[in-house]
Amino acid sequence: MIEWFVNALAGVAVVAGLLCLVLGLAGRKPNDYTLGATLLVEILLVVQLVISLVAPATGNLPTGSGLEFWVYLLSAALIPPAAIFWALIDRNRWSTAILGVACLAVAVMVIRMGQIWFVQVA
Repeated sequence: MIEWFVNALAGVAVVAGLLCLVLGLAGRKPNDYTLGATLLVEILLVVQLVISLVAPATGNLPTGSGLEFWVYLLSAALIPPAAIFWALIDRNRWSTAILGVACLAVAVMVIRMGQIWFVQVA
């Protein structure tokens, strides 16, 4: 993993989550902005997946459990598509709020993935 990318991904996920939550609580239905923000989080997660596949080959190994890291990463990668699917099926204000909660959950998971990769002692 690359530390600055982890921080950037977490930051984008928090901004996207807050945007979706605010618009959802304001009564807005899912739109291009909320779905696009959630899609951006998913794209960044896919980039993180590629980085995580390449990093060990370059000597950048996790300090914590590799299995725990991969479970977090794969689970986090499933959350935004599920939320987007929900928002497209059930287009109401709560679907927009669900997009926000999904993005915030991804932010928390990405921060934990960073802890597993960088902070723990093997």
